[in-house]
Amino acid sequence: MFAAVLKESEGLRWYGLAVLYAVSGYALGIAGLFSPSWWVNAAATLLLAHAMTIAAYLIHECGHNLVFKRQRDNTRLGRIMSWICGAAYGTYEDMRYKHFRHHVDNDDVVWFEYEEWFEKHPLALRVTRFLEFFYIPAHDLIMHFIMVFTSFIIPERRDQRVRNVTVILIRGGIFVAVAILFPKVAVLYVVAYLLMMHVLRFMDALQHDYPYNATLFEIGNAPHKGDSEWEQEHTFSVPISLDYPKLNLLTLNFGYHNAHHYNMNVPFYRLPELHEELTGNDPARVIPFACQLRLYHRNRVPRVCNPQPENYPKGADYLATAQTGRGPIGGNAASFLTSF
Repeated sequence: MFAAVLKESEGLRWYGLAVLYAVSGYALGIAGLFSPSWWVNAAATLLLAHAMTIAAYLIHECGHNLVFKRQRDNTRLGRIMSWICGAAYGTYEDMRYKHFRHHVDNDDVVWFEYEEWFEKHPLALRVTRFLEFFYIPAHDLIMHFIMVFTSFIIPERRDQRVRNVTVILIRGGIFVAVAILFPKVAVLYVVAYLLMMHVLRFMDALQHDYPYNATLFEIGNAPHKGDSEWEQEHTFSVPISLDYPKLNLLTLNFGYHNAHHYNMNVPFYRLPELHEELTGNDPARVIPFACQLRLYHRNRVPRVCNPQPENYPKGADYLATAQTGRGPIGGNAASFLTSF
């Protein structure tokens, strides 16, 4: 029965396991937070964080209509996953639209220009940088705050207020009740959510050197639209490992980003094959994981507000710089979960 509605028969195994892991990991993770054992709490927090991460990447797969044949079935699954990873305040359709603009325009299409906002609010910038120094993803918390109150902050989404308030009351009400009755559980859930944020933005940080343009609610000038050669030159793959490719399943192969942009209709389980076809698994074509970690650590504060000067490395220079683990490169706040 499932094989008939899936886009590929092979997807029954891969997507079935991913969905089962996301749902069961979320349920078991939440249950484990209530345990009196701190060892169980720690394991449950990590499981919960990873289950929410997989749910987020399943939204990405659904957004590309890679799970089911029919778009409406992908939409249903994407909406369910958005409740698991805390992205249900806005709509799945908005997330999908913004992400498709990213692919079609070869651009980071946004509504919220955070660098401009930080210029106008220097105290917020100082506090954000201070918290980021201690690995608290304050920048992403700002973005998720906007997502939570999206219909009250973004004028073009005022018609979503009933839905937005309903989700706030449901999720907010449950969280407040848990915080009052089981404060430890609430704290550990927050820790798990922050870990998910770290994983998502770690994977996003080096994947492009695109500029961003505030044209989300208009059809703006996209100078590189349709230019697949430019797209590949300014897209960078960040696998966890080429020697042990199964490790990349921890993020549903999202690190094979050149392959994904080469053909966005390829499901996650076939991206390693496409990556090998395109690059021969040449290590010189990717940013090593150790360098990714160094850049994430060293640039955690400057990355908050990192306007690109004229001498900012681009294309091949960006890749070469990233492969040294040095340089002022990497971005924040580009998650496909924040649809603005």
